[in-house]
Amino acid sequence: MTSLVKKWGRRLGVVAVAFSLSACEIFDDDDDAPATPAPTAKAKVEVIHASADAPRVNVYSGATPLLQNFDYAQASGLVEVDAGLFNVDVKGLLPDSSTPSVIGPVDLTLQADMIYTVIATNNVANIEPLIVSRSDSAIGAEEVRVQVVHAAVNAPMVDVYVTAPDADITASAPLGTFDFKGDLGPVTVPQGDYQIRVTPAGDNQTIAFDSGAVSLAGGSDLTIAAITNTATGSAPINLLVATGTSSFLVRDKNAGANVRVTHGSPDAPAVDIIANDNFSAPLFSNLGFTQTSDWANIPANMYNVKVVPQGATSPVVINADLDFAIGNFYSVLAVDTLDQIDALVLTEDRRRVATEAKIQIVHASPAAGNVDIYVVAPGTDINSVEATISGFALKATTNGFIGLPGGSYDVYITAAGTKDVAIGPAQIDLNAGGIYTVIARDSEHISNAQDAGAPAQLLLLDDFIL
Repeated sequence: MTSLVKKWGRRLGVVAVAFSLSACEIFDDDDDAPATPAPTAKAKVEVIHASADAPRVNVYSGATPLLQNFDYAQASGLVEVDAGLFNVDVKGLLPDSSTPSVIGPVDLTLQADMIYTVIATNNVANIEPLIVSRSDSAIGAEEVRVQVVHAAVNAPMVDVYVTAPDADITASAPLGTFDFKGDLGPVTVPQGDYQIRVTPAGDNQTIAFDSGAVSLAGGSDLTIAAITNTATGSAPINLLVATGTSSFLVRDKNAGANVRVTHGSPDAPAVDIIANDNFSAPLFSNLGFTQTSDWANIPANMYNVKVVPQGATSPVVINADLDFAIGNFYSVLAVDTLDQIDALVLTEDRRRVATEAKIQIVHASPAAGNVDIYVVAPGTDINSVEATISGFALKATTNGFIGLPGGSYDVYITAAGTKDVAIGPAQIDLNAGGIYTVIARDSEHISNAQDAGAPAQLLLLDDFIL
């Protein structure tokens, strides 16, 4: 991982300057300034994080933080800075809590009256800067200026169509054709509703990405970057729209949401999961204790979800209205004993990061009570260390995935506040770039709540079982 970080730093040299966005005044030094200085020529800069497997970064000028936790698929606002040279230091956020300088100090020359978009792109092992620029000229109140950039390393050469909604692209000319690291425009179009479609170059019958209707407001000056899709759907890209003050993602209109279900109720029978009362076609069928369904892609929407015994319509043991948003992954766990069963819904960021293993832990064992969890180096005596997670209660989670260095770990679970081991040591092996889920669950199916109390075990999902 150290060599990867060093390689990353070498390749990203020029990119760092763009991260000086929010505090350019700290570079001012007017000790020798004349009493009435001439106006300083200005440029504008924005940065986009488009390296799909790269970690977050912090950016500093000296000891002053400029940007913190800058993540994939984020774009900064445009900031006016002095034309000329800028110098910054970028520190990678690594899972062992170290923050080495991976970029900088470096300089970039900015010309007056220009807008610079600096994009960190390519995979982290080959990350590189992509810089596009345009004149900072005025835009009419009813016009929109758009510059489109191909920053998705996984996508081939493509044609880009920007049309009125539902226009026939076979009768339209593409805005242009470009390959990875290419850009189109800037072009100026009237404000209004548009549809952006992307096809393989020369093939207007195969739509690889379809935005649906998108409203473009007058007076906007937009950078639209095609970036690798790390979320749901089959489209290889999403569009990251940088507005100059904020940013948002435009996903393929058919991306939907991905959902899976885990049966974690120890005294509940095998179940069916029903969406919107469609009992004749369960979303998932005959799911037994400790079983996890495959991922299902469904249209993004609000759903009424019912859980019933397999093959039956009653009793309904879970009845919940769940909102599944486009682009998101949801793990739904049936948790607790049957008389108190509940749906625990986890919204998951499943983007893989090359410099860390991502792991989440879920407490789904009603027999265990509150527990402490230790994730330690192999052979560690837990009597000599503090718990990694203390007072972990039923239905508690790590609130998403946490990053750890790749390697082997021992997992112990103890009664809360004690060193009395209920589970462990259970060795887990984590690889950088991997995604892992650990669920503490009761050890076996029990026939009724009075039989509860069986020792807890671990249910391992995702890359543990691949």
